[in-house]
Amino acid sequence: MIDYASSLFSKGGRAPSRGVACALLFCVGFAPTLVVAIDPAVQFHGFFTQGYSYTSDNSFFGSAAAEGSFDYTEVGVNASARPNKYLLATGQILYREAGAADDRVDLDYALLDYRGHSTEFVDAGVRLGRIKNPLGLYNDTRDVAVSRPSVILPQSIYFDRTRDLALSGDGIGFYGERRGDRSVLTVEFNVVKPRVDTDNLEPILLGAQRVGRFEDEPSALVRAILNTAEERLRLALSVAAVNLRYEAGPNDVSDSGDVLFSPRILSIQYNAERWILTSEYARREFEFDDIAYIPFDTRTGESFYLQAQYKLADCCWILGRRDVLYQDIDDKSGEKFEALTGGARPAHTQFAKDWTVSLRWQPGRNWLVSAEHHWVQGTAWLPIEDNPDPAQTVEDWRMFLMLVSVWF
Repeated sequence: MIDYASSLFSKGGRAPSRGVACALLFCVGFAPTLVVAIDPAVQFHGFFTQGYSYTSDNSFFGSAAAEGSFDYTEVGVNASARPNKYLLATGQILYREAGAADDRVDLDYALLDYRGHSTEFVDAGVRLGRIKNPLGLYNDTRDVAVSRPSVILPQSIYFDRTRDLALSGDGIGFYGERRGDRSVLTVEFNVVKPRVDTDNLEPILLGAQRVGRFEDEPSALVRAILNTAEERLRLALSVAAVNLRYEAGPNDVSDSGDVLFSPRILSIQYNAERWILTSEYARREFEFDDIAYIPFDTRTGESFYLQAQYKLADCCWILGRRDVLYQDIDDKSGEKFEALTGGARPAHTQFAKDWTVSLRWQPGRNWLVSAEHHWVQGTAWLPIEDNPDPAQTVEDWRMFLMLVSVWF
């Protein structure tokens, strides 16, 4: 799959039904032959992913407790055009249904990439438009199922409930790559406005849905990745300063104010012949300025995961992962937070500890079947839309996920 792709629909467009989405995939399946026949420099790709979820308690991707759900569907079409060796135009449109949290057609990214300097050892360029946010090892490719090591990414680092905010932003990005005999160093720096046109930010950041709204502010993200020879060892450091402005609405309980979110992610990955070992550690700083009815002004979150993938055969991988998230390092049990909220938000909403076992099978070049089981303690990364009353959530729960994906 190409790295980036285009959208033909604007934000907030009407979401098609699942039947329309499937028909769209069927129709665009013939596009590559038609387009390439006209201009080989233009390429179209697409994918269709259908998921299934089952939870013992709580709700994820639309599954109620002890009831399975097929409310997870993704249909994507992406395109790229290279008018000359220096310029690339690319973007992606995506229809995504993920329980109550998402059901719409959206523009994932759309950009111009100008590589102004290119030699044997050094590349440098600039990207302009809706560009991917350089965060961690997987954020750039999280939008395509085949590029993820499991059905869902480690939720302690890559929250699905804030996917749009994390995936991309509108602005400009600079990048450079230095290739040596033993290593490759890549540095990316983006200045963007975050994607805040969603209804789930107020409950996540402010604890409840409010009559006001968040507005985007210029934010900065930087990532450095060092790959050793043959990409045996990969090291990365990601740092961001995401600025959000809350504008109070009529009769709001709070005045207008600012939120600063500053994550720092340290990543390491080791690739052997049959093994891939990955770990990422994150610190997340939150600062709230002039926003009332929040039980703290600042807080620091912490999260990490340890992941091992083993290649059973050319078409099969098995994965094991331990994933841990704390919303506040000074209150890892969540008991202080529960007392501050008068019991309205249980302690287990402030942490999540997840054991995951996943099996990935690729029976053909363009097919993927993946399934996994989760044993979870805590509910810190549960989607707010699927679980509107935190007091009704259960601390210890299990989840089974499965997906089938096809692409061209």
